[in-house]
Amino acid sequence: MKKRSVVLGGAGFLGSHLCEALLARGEQVVCVDNYLTGSRHNVEHLVGGPDFELIEADITEPFSIPGPVDHVLNFASPASPIDYAQLPIETLRVGSIGTENGLRLAREKKARFLQASTSEVYGDPLVHPQVETYFGNVNPIGPRSCYDEAKRYGEAVCAAYARIHGVDVRVVRIFNTYGPRMRLDDGRVVPAFLSQLLRQEDFTVFGKGEQTRSFCYVSDEIRGILLLLDSAETGPVNIGNPVEMTVMEFVQAVRAAGQRLGLPGASAKIAFKPFPENDPKRRRPDISKARKVLGWEPTVSLAEGLETTIAWFRDHGFAKPLGKAG
Repeated sequence: MKKRSVVLGGAGFLGSHLCEALLARGEQVVCVDNYLTGSRHNVEHLVGGPDFELIEADITEPFSIPGPVDHVLNFASPASPIDYAQLPIETLRVGSIGTENGLRLAREKKARFLQASTSEVYGDPLVHPQVETYFGNVNPIGPRSCYDEAKRYGEAVCAAYARIHGVDVRVVRIFNTYGPRMRLDDGRVVPAFLSQLLRQEDFTVFGKGEQTRSFCYVSDEIRGILLLLDSAETGPVNIGNPVEMTVMEFVQAVRAAGQRLGLPGASAKIAFKPFPENDPKRRRPDISKARKVLGWEPTVSLAEGLETTIAWFRDHGFAKPLGKAG
């Protein structure tokens, strides 16, 4: 009997890759999305397959899934600064009400529940690199708080359902992930630089570009998530690339990848802008736990991942001015 997984937010960037990976390992997949920030285009190639079902639904409203379910994976949430600014209430609702509705489904079906949390639960960290036992430094009323606090609440309600109702819970804390099917207009550093490269626009750097990030290619991220799903580990686990670099160093890596692909935007200038409020200055996962309990670490180099991602967007017609990318 094939296992059956429900992916909430399955038409988003990470959710769509997760649907593909679950199908590839022989599972049946039910993708649930309301397309608020996801897109049907991301899973269109899966529609019609014998083991894939697509349901349009808002998980902040009551919903049900007929039949048996083995896994519920919650990847439903806006996930970028532009989304936070435009959809703060929706972000809070999906992180709270939506997560609890997903947990109710898992409880009803006696399914394992995996919560997609985030490095944002660490806020602007005072501990570096960030380890899972760190409680974070989050501004609860700042411009990013709707996402930070929604994800922190999501972890809290997962822990409560595990303690009180015995739901079998897994929590992954995802660090900066990139790859094909990202939304190029979502405001985060990777899609921002890639869209500027493809549009031949100046690269926008905030502050002096000294803030750091750690970038994980999507195939590595998904592999780590599935290892966690299959494991006995119930505590939060960081899944991200521990290679830390400044934003200025990342610009140079994007330029170099663009040059190798022969893109004229690789020679664009850099435009400096004021540093945004509460934007974290350092971000790097401690993945000791993932190495120990999952045997996981990333394998795709930044150069390889960037070339693959840039080529995908170029080949899908994004090397020109565009509106909202699906």
